[in-house]
Amino acid sequence: MTQTASGLWDETLDADRFVPDPEADGLLVGGVDLHTHPGPSPFPRRMSILDAATDAATVGFRAIVCKSHHHSMQTDILALEPAGLAETGVQVFGGIALNRTVGGLNPYAVELALRMGGRVVWFPTISSTAHLEFHRHHNHSGFPVSGIPLRDNEPISVVGDDGRLVPEAQDILSVIAGESAILNCGHLPADEIDVLVPAAVAAGVERIVVSHPDFIVGAAPERVGEWCRRGAAVEHCLAMVARPADGSPVEKIAGFLREAGVGHTLFSSDLGQKNNPLPVTAYRRMVRSLLDAGTATDDIRAMVGGNAAQLLFP
Repeated sequence: MTQTASGLWDETLDADRFVPDPEADGLLVGGVDLHTHPGPSPFPRRMSILDAATDAATVGFRAIVCKSHHHSMQTDILALEPAGLAETGVQVFGGIALNRTVGGLNPYAVELALRMGGRVVWFPTISSTAHLEFHRHHNHSGFPVSGIPLRDNEPISVVGDDGRLVPEAQDILSVIAGESAILNCGHLPADEIDVLVPAAVAAGVERIVVSHPDFIVGAAPERVGEWCRRGAAVEHCLAMVARPADGSPVEKIAGFLREAGVGHTLFSSDLGQKNNPLPVTAYRRMVRSLLDAGTATDDIRAMVGGNAAQLLFP
């Protein structure tokens, strides 16, 4: 297997990438990763945007989406395209996460990111009330810490005292709908997602994703199933699901998969952090686990590429 552009192989983290598994690799061709974390970022990152695309190209991925919790990566991507990014053969997109560093619930920033070619709007992540509350009680969760001094995040809620979506969030939904972009619910608490998902559907948003429902969001499979019946898809992040020391990844998602169904389920890596495996390493592990569990190959193809492609490409 070919090394990535910056020589980022780590024999400890990615050793199994060197073990041939043509059956798993064949199912990754055409894959789509809606959630990678390359640099530049205040958080320590293992790979650049170009590294992420090169890694994805090793198994024939179709596309990746690059996410920063702090800024829109869409301009970084556009700057890199003539400098080798376009030559990887992988389509690379960005988006914007609605945290304090972009002005929070800022429809102006959303409009700019999407009209520059971005495809995903993540509602608050590191500024969400659920994220801040989680990390008050879990100081050793492994979530990255900024390498540069930044002021503390003030919490952002998308629901007002009246229980309805705040006007700024409603404005953002109209922009997302108009651009046929993807709404990702970010790290919002489940109670706020209960409000956001139907409001998004009513506003004409047709592409809705809920990330890692069992991490920070705090949603049981039955609740996720209800969101999916309203039109959302659930994104299982391999950074959490496919860690070898944590047991069977298939068992971890089994309840969610029963409730959501294959058609509303997708895998994203959520990887790129320093001291974590590369994205394709985690995908290979997940596909191998699914194969060993007897999962139909058509279902695997849908969850590693087909479902995400339907969301990413208008």
